Amino acid sequence: MTQRASQEHSLVDRAGERTIHVGRDRPIRISSGHRILHHDGKCSRPHGHNYEISVSISGELTEEGWVVDKGDVTDIIDRWDHRFLLQEGDPLIEAFEDAGDGDAVVVLEAPPTAEVMAVVLENELRAELPDTVTDVSADVSETAELSSCQ
Repeated sequence: MTQRASQEHSLVDRAGERTIHVGRDRPIRISSGHRILHHDGKCSRPHGHNYEISVSISGELTEEGWVVDKGDVTDIIDRWDHRFLLQEGDPLIEAFEDAGDGDAVVVLEAPPTAEVMAVVLENELRAELPDTVTDVSADVSETAELSSCQ
């Protein structure tokens, strides 16, 4: 190992916990449809939003010198882009499947609100990112008037 490589390795080891912000100043934008199945208002009808998502992830630096690869984060978020988010048991799930568009649906165990989306995204990121990650916080904005964060 060269002296420079040894110094870089030591720097990573000494860095401590760091935080990466993905989408903080320029949120990641996705377009998704949803409905709130048991809602009495107009949100019970199928409709869509242009969501803005930002994520903060804390953890130890990996051997690559980062907390996480930004591409891994955006790949997870992109799974919802141009999809329809529905709650388990929604009859629209079967309708999408019958129409041959079952792959266009993301099924959530709770109503697909911005608040639930933030929790689900945090859980998926925790499950799929390196073990060096210690904290994940997601902010999902449905409109300029409605945002959910931890």
